[in-house]
Amino acid sequence: MNHVRSIVVVFATGLAAAGSASAQDMYKSGAGGLYTGLNYTFMDIESGDANANAGTLSAKVGVMATPFLGIEARGGFGVDDDRIRGVDYSLDNYFGGYATFNLANQSPITPYAILGFTRVELEAASHLGTVTEDETDVSYGIGMTMEFAPNLSGNLEYMRYYEDRDATVDGLGVGLQFNF
Repeated sequence: MNHVRSIVVVFATGLAAAGSASAQDMYKSGAGGLYTGLNYTFMDIESGDANANAGTLSAKVGVMATPFLGIEARGGFGVDDDRIRGVDYSLDNYFGGYATFNLANQSPITPYAILGFTRVELEAASHLGTVTEDETDVSYGIGMTMEFAPNLSGNLEYMRYYEDRDATVDGLGVGLQFNF
């Protein structure tokens, strides 16, 4: 009876290993493991009747828990402000935590949806003074990652970072991702 049990365990282990290898081959574009990346994001800041365009640089670090689910943290800061009617609008900094829901497939392109929370610090400065808004909100978006090499990918992403009755912050980002 012990021999039968041992054979069943060895057979089941072999099937699990074969299934795992097939899943890795099938989900080629779900990179797996740890990753880090850099992005430049073209931010659109709507505040009242003003629509300002700003630029940010950000870094991210994450892990692909499965080919379909990633968990990541991001942080960034403003590098380009916009002046509208004598007021300088900027996104000073932001950071957040997110989950990515990936549509892993056999192609080098992986579409994904992203959901999480972002803390943003917005600033409007003029000769009359400076107004700062520092708030946290639910963030969401869609994007795609394209594999260039086994450990290097590019990404394109649209996100709604922040929204309240006074301001809305959207971003279109492009970047590089390094997989480990």
